[in-house]
Amino acid sequence: MKMDWKEITTTEEWDDILKKSTDKDQIILKHSTTCPVSTNALDEYNAYLKENLNENIDYTMVKVRESRPVSNKIEADLGVKHESPQIIYIKDQKKYWSATHWSVTKAHMKAVID
Repeated sequence: MKMDWKEITTTEEWDDILKKSTDKDQIILKHSTTCPVSTNALDEYNAYLKENLNENIDYTMVKVRESRPVSNKIEADLGVKHESPQIIYIKDQKKYWSATHWSVTKAHMKAVID
């Protein structure tokens, strides 16, 4: 399967994404590798991208356990309480939309992003 998102692991990568959000919208999926609900959210994220990839948006994933400092910095920079799974849509260095847990679905992404 072609990867339409990239994983970030450093706070510097996150800083770059936040800066880029003034020119190009950004979608971040916060994913826990130990949580079945998060696995479902990742499946929904991939299903959305397979059918609705928008070339004007960058798609990213952060593994919250493995990259805790990145996850914490996203929470601090955007003022979005950490939950996982969590999807955050970023425009102009601010949260535009977010959803957590079972609300991270292809249908919700399609409704908001498209």
